[in-house]
Amino acid sequence: MEFMSLQGVGLNLSTAYDPQTDGQTEVVNRCLEGYLRCMVTERQHTWVKWVSLAEWWYNTTFHLSLGKTPFEALYGYSPPLHIPYIPRDATVGEVDEFLQDRETTLTLLKQSLQKA
Repeated sequence: MEFMSLQGVGLNLSTAYDPQTDGQTEVVNRCLEGYLRCMVTERQHTWVKWVSLAEWWYNTTFHLSLGKTPFEALYGYSPPLHIPYIPRDATVGEVDEFLQDRETTLTLLKQSLQKA
């Protein structure tokens, strides 16, 4: 289905696996699908809790095709740095446990992105 705007620019709507698109979308979708599948497989019961972290990690990781991170491509400046957690730095036990789990999940996300 094709729509024309007032400036004469056409919008060509398609599905995620439509062979008539430029191909880049399909590659990115397959990569994201593999990335999230790896994460969900490893974190079957808690993956929902970490989806936003997976999104952040993906968008702040350097992409060769862009020559920069997706975050930088969108906003025009480098993404904020992730400050690693130092074990037992928090005084509250639950916070310490959460931050340790976050660091473990980040390691898993890095590995999942490399696999994808």
